[in-house]
Amino acid sequence: MKHVRGPLCSIDVGERTAETEAIDDILESYVGGRALGTKLAHDRVPFDADPLGAENRLYFATGPMQHSTMSFTGRMSATGVSPLTDGLLSSNAGGFLSRNFTGTGYSAVELTGASDELVIVHVTDEGVEFEPVPELEEATVPETCEYIEDEHGLGSEHTTVIGPAGENQVRFASIMTSEERAFGRGGLGAVLGAKNVKAITFDGDSTREVEVPPIQMEIHGEAAQAEHPMKAQGTTSVAEYANMVEALPSYYFEELSFEGIDGISGDRVEEKKYKKGTCSSCAFACKLPTKDEESGLETEGPEYETLMAFGSNSGIDDIVDLMKSNKLCDEYGLDTISAGDTVAAYLASEDEFGNADLIHDLVEKIAYREGVGDTLAEGVDRVHDELGVENWSVKGMEFAAHDGRTLNGQGLAFATSNRGADHMYAEFYPYEYPLVDADDAFDKAGLEGKPPKLVELENVNAVKDSAVFCKFSRDFMTEERMETLLDAAYEELLELGGEVVAMERHFNNQRGFDRSDDALPYEIPDFEQGLAEYYDERGWNDDGTVPEAAFESGHGAPADD
Repeated sequence: MKHVRGPLCSIDVGERTAETEAIDDILESYVGGRALGTKLAHDRVPFDADPLGAENRLYFATGPMQHSTMSFTGRMSATGVSPLTDGLLSSNAGGFLSRNFTGTGYSAVELTGASDELVIVHVTDEGVEFEPVPELEEATVPETCEYIEDEHGLGSEHTTVIGPAGENQVRFASIMTSEERAFGRGGLGAVLGAKNVKAITFDGDSTREVEVPPIQMEIHGEAAQAEHPMKAQGTTSVAEYANMVEALPSYYFEELSFEGIDGISGDRVEEKKYKKGTCSSCAFACKLPTKDEESGLETEGPEYETLMAFGSNSGIDDIVDLMKSNKLCDEYGLDTISAGDTVAAYLASEDEFGNADLIHDLVEKIAYREGVGDTLAEGVDRVHDELGVENWSVKGMEFAAHDGRTLNGQGLAFATSNRGADHMYAEFYPYEYPLVDADDAFDKAGLEGKPPKLVELENVNAVKDSAVFCKFSRDFMTEERMETLLDAAYEELLELGGEVVAMERHFNNQRGFDRSDDALPYEIPDFEQGLAEYYDERGWNDDGTVPEAAFESGHGAPADD
């Protein structure tokens, strides 16, 4: 099986030490990216670790595909215990970081401990350096990137950075890279903040050789030539259709469509797009650099999920207001989905839907934990009772769009996801709109025949997150091509994906997660039967736990600190 190369670099930011460790046996079995990060975390992070404590560990990892020049490979993975969900969680980000990470020569970087002062950690192929930066306290992401470029000559494509939200341990703080790309879901930015790490830079010329088959150029050529709506509108290309079929959450989930969709639709986003945007080595170019000429506002996006959270779910029908929310989240380092949904919950409690000025003020207050922002920084699951609204979250994570009340398979996928209410964990929604060939599609309603497909999709996405492939490669990445690129049979890859999902579940089981956490705030037909079928398909216990026999080798003891 094709896999990433190089040792693990283990960094203790409290002790200011860095050590390398050969992990060839793990790499051979776990490819890279999410699988590698999950295996390391499962075996090295204490099951009872406080997500915001020194004992939590954060892993960054690329995969073998970051050693190619193929489209859909400008991404990498981050893994740790989430301050938002309290479970083991991986997030990945696009942009231009991954190739600079491989230049360090490491397959993965592990951060543990906690610094007693704010620092930047510089990782190169020559070693690790720690730079105290008290002057960057509560600096925004752009301000921090500017400092790093001025002082070290490293552009934002070399950096992972947190904004004020991460420093203030907002539970849905992002880690930002390339300034406007995010390790978004799950609050891993707060983990860096708790460790007092403002940024990590990656640089070097020691990329390890990984031979990638020539088919990479065929895929790259198809990505360049394909006529696809995402090239013009990104993920917002689905917005009007989702609204039409009543799968667009609106007014804090009270409604399933939004009468103001025309003002924030993909067409409006395309009108504001002023140049092409892409990730490293990718010819698909689906990103959205946008500009409002009248105000001078520039940002990247909004993507569809942001359109939902800060748009329809908050009662906003003006694209410029939406762009400003998006920009503020990027500058402060916030996940736009969780931030938008949490703001929408507050708007619902105060009957203030559509108040753009209030929304922008709330985003800033959340980032700095000022006033009511201190409450909202905890996320919907922890504050819904205080606000007097329903708890629209799963496992503590706020909902993405593609509403499961209409797309029932996606509803089940929200429930089973180890990450919480995240649409990318399985990506069932394309099969129900449908955005796939008719022969592969499912009826939106009900769960008949869907649990086995859900298991397959979760497993495939775990493999993509380990390779690392962008999820938007789905129209180009056939089973045969995955086999060729990763030098493994498709069934073998599915088994690896299933093991990754099971490791996440097992870790979370030890933290108290069980069937009661695989729940939704709404009803869908035959949900309990579908959930039972899902567990049976995975070979798990009826209570949603993984049989301990699957982990007889035990939980590896963390290295001595």
